[in-house]
Amino acid sequence: MRICIIVLDGVGIGAMPDAADYGDEGAHTLGNIYAKRGKLDLPNLYAMGLANITGFGLGDTRGPRGEAGGLAKPTASYGRMAAKTRAKDTTSGHWELAGLIMEPPFATFTRFPDELLAEWLHLAGKERLLQPSKNGALWLGNYPASGTQIIDDLGEAHMRTGAPIVYTSADSVFQVAAHEEIIPIQAQYRLCQLARELLTGDVNRNDYVVGRVIARPFIGKPGAFARTKNRRDYAVPPVGVTLLDALQAKGRQTLGIGKIEDIFSNRGIARSIHTKSNTDGINATIEALEPGNDETLIFTNLVDFDMLYGHRNDPEGFAKALEYFDSRLPEVLAALRPDDLLIITSDHGCDPTTPSTDHSREYVPVLVYGEGRQAVDLGTRSTLADVAATVYKVLGHGAWPVGESFL
Repeated sequence: MRICIIVLDGVGIGAMPDAADYGDEGAHTLGNIYAKRGKLDLPNLYAMGLANITGFGLGDTRGPRGEAGGLAKPTASYGRMAAKTRAKDTTSGHWELAGLIMEPPFATFTRFPDELLAEWLHLAGKERLLQPSKNGALWLGNYPASGTQIIDDLGEAHMRTGAPIVYTSADSVFQVAAHEEIIPIQAQYRLCQLARELLTGDVNRNDYVVGRVIARPFIGKPGAFARTKNRRDYAVPPVGVTLLDALQAKGRQTLGIGKIEDIFSNRGIARSIHTKSNTDGINATIEALEPGNDETLIFTNLVDFDMLYGHRNDPEGFAKALEYFDSRLPEVLAALRPDDLLIITSDHGCDPTTPSTDHSREYVPVLVYGEGRQAVDLGTRSTLADVAATVYKVLGHGAWPVGESFL
């Protein structure tokens, strides 16, 4: 038996009850995209039961045979899940899907302490990663910002001074933007590794524990900067045992596709395929399901929804990415064996219709498909860890410490 989990990064399905505490009251990634656009052509997801999920709230959700609204007989079990971790970031969302609820959550910042940045660049200087700073600038930025906006605002100064651009968001991230002709890509990666080493802090106090350090390379000239696909994430190692760790200890083969290896610091993952787009991720997932491939768990992250469209407040691009995934879904289903299980879900919301460019505190959808399995309403689950509990139990390993199996 194989289990395939596909995470549609940033695809939320309505604000959680505590969304106002995060500034996300009224967030509804799917619903607000539909309202802005007037339609979402997702016949295969609707056939599986997406439109049947509590709070789906869209208008014309016709299935492949023209049925309007939620289908009387969807092909998959359907529901929504709440995040128990008090956060809305990618790392804690994926960890919770893998059965690890982080308490306390990662630290967030409006700016990083000057002494921390000074120590970081001191270490970088010892390794000669940067050219001597021009005009005395050690770093630029150091505030919450949109990744595309900050390179428009500070890219010219970066090229003039050679100082790296540092920024964060409402999530627990330390992001480094640099032009590939000013700071070569390998030097950018090493800068991020040094920052990662400094931002581990004390997990019990959570002072400098930042979820991810992210390299954000770009190219171009002032007025025409563009981020490249050489992004790289450096996550803090999981602070407890995850489903991936437990399955590997049981001798199970695990495969991470997309940024899964980064999110879990390559722990509990026997094989990784690093992708640069949703297309790459879908292709790799279908190939992993081909006959002869026997990984027990295939764990895929499709990041374009979040990275390219949610954070850039692009509802049209987000909608087209959803429709593209839906158009490829029959290929995924066709690759499944009769005893395989497919779980489609998300890690948080990223509503592109709101003024914010950050993640949003939302429920996430969950669709569970297996040939011959009864399709039922899974209702509203209290934690994303129900995914881990389901996988662990269906593979015959018993109960997971947190969460409740769907089955």
